[in-house]
Amino acid sequence: MRYSRVYVDAIGYELAPVVVSTAELEARLQPLYSKHRLPQGQLETMTGIHERRWWEAGYSIAEGAVTAARDALSKADIEPVDIDVLIYAGVCREQFEPATACHVAAALGVSPGAFVYDVSNACLGMLNGIVDVANRIELGQCRAGLVVACETARDINDLTIEQLNENPDLDLFKSSLAALTGGSGAAAVLVTDGSFTVARRRKLIGGATQSDPQHFGLCRWGLESIDAVVHKVVTSEPAQRLLRGGFGLKHCVIPFTATDAAAVLKFGVDLGLRTWTSFRDRLGWAADQVDKVVCHQVGAGHREAILRTLGIPAEKDFSTFPYLGNMGTVSLPLTAALAEEREFIRPGDRVGFLGIGSGLNCLMLGLQY
Repeated sequence: MRYSRVYVDAIGYELAPVVVSTAELEARLQPLYSKHRLPQGQLETMTGIHERRWWEAGYSIAEGAVTAARDALSKADIEPVDIDVLIYAGVCREQFEPATACHVAAALGVSPGAFVYDVSNACLGMLNGIVDVANRIELGQCRAGLVVACETARDINDLTIEQLNENPDLDLFKSSLAALTGGSGAAAVLVTDGSFTVARRRKLIGGATQSDPQHFGLCRWGLESIDAVVHKVVTSEPAQRLLRGGFGLKHCVIPFTATDAAAVLKFGVDLGLRTWTSFRDRLGWAADQVDKVVCHQVGAGHREAILRTLGIPAEKDFSTFPYLGNMGTVSLPLTAALAEEREFIRPGDRVGFLGIGSGLNCLMLGLQY
């Protein structure tokens, strides 16, 4: 894909206020650690994550997305009525129906003629949303679109710890590791045709996507059907909150998460290399012409493997996972915003947004800052 008149005019974000250290999570996993004689610090060693953030209990997902959206609009001095498309692209959403985007659009006061809908594609949701808006701009269907997301890790962290303490099995710990890396945050990306007056904008040059959908079962987070045991299992407060906070199903399902981390890393890196090759071919960028990259924030092992395989020097990458964890769809755009604020990304830089999501899907976008 290539674009001739698409710009990212602003990236807004909101950091969750509750800082939770990995040491705190490990302290709550004492039954598991004691049974298997795991040393304290094991979780941080395996993930490279020192801390992550949570929203306050009961915080609205839509509220987080609205706050990030207002931040983006204020940075570009664009009014909500100027928005022609509003996409909510988070993994976490308020309920199955209606689209969480409707709540966000109502709170912001976007144009009644705007397209308002949700997009769901694991951790690639926001990048897919950017592509959706970019395509509409190229077709002349809109001038400005806002892609928003808010992710919350509090309840899934709590539920995972509770399940591991009830069943301190080492294999269960390994398959639950991804859930314990989760962090919370919100982000919003304002995509326009460049016709608004802004102090600074980033041109979206294009991108490439590749998929390996045969690996759809490697990383799963969702609802699991059960029968008689539901009354016992769903009495746990974290499970109740997850059910109340968007899934609305009472006595037939419980939340679950399971990841084959080793397989996700292996096949994800292979897919990343294929996409990287296609990405550079589409944009006509040699490897050394990519000045900076921002990757999806998984953890230390994934970062090292993907940079090594793609041949990208570590000094070209900006990471936030050590102190923000994996915020799902929010991770990449929020990290890009922080990289720019801290002047890691500078005017004139060619920047690659390197996204990957369970499924497996990979999407890479190139921007000229």
